[in-house]
Amino acid sequence: MTEREVSETFWAFGHENLRVTHGTTVEFTKDKHLSRNGNCILGVNAEKSLANLSDGLKEKLQEKGTTLKVTLEVDGVSEQINAHGSPNLLLTHPSDIVIRKSSYIDDRTLAVEADKAACDLSRKLVEKLQDPKQKVKITLTVYC
Repeated sequence: MTEREVSETFWAFGHENLRVTHGTTVEFTKDKHLSRNGNCILGVNAEKSLANLSDGLKEKLQEKGTTLKVTLEVDGVSEQINAHGSPNLLLTHPSDIVIRKSSYIDDRTLAVEADKAACDLSRKLVEKLQDPKQKVKITLTVYC
């Protein structure tokens, strides 16, 4: 890691109601329960929310021209999402983290203009996370 990048890792759990079919977002939540309506959610009972991310990571995400690499690892299956930070990010939500394909920003938004949404993720990864005992390792790396 260079001094121009900041990285942070946390864990979330799978859930039997994960569908992961949303066309524009991917979400992680600290909530422990999930209805069948939450089709953008990839992990529940997450260790972190936007409010809990390190100040260093938040500061880098809010710099102009930053890129975010989100690496997801589940039982030997890995996936990567690339997105962008923005000076307009709030990064304050107490329970959620949302990655968006669009440029829309609210207090739940981690990054915008992502190259993947929930529906674009590997079905093998999703199947593994439909087991509530399965954990997903989420690594956020911000490049300036």
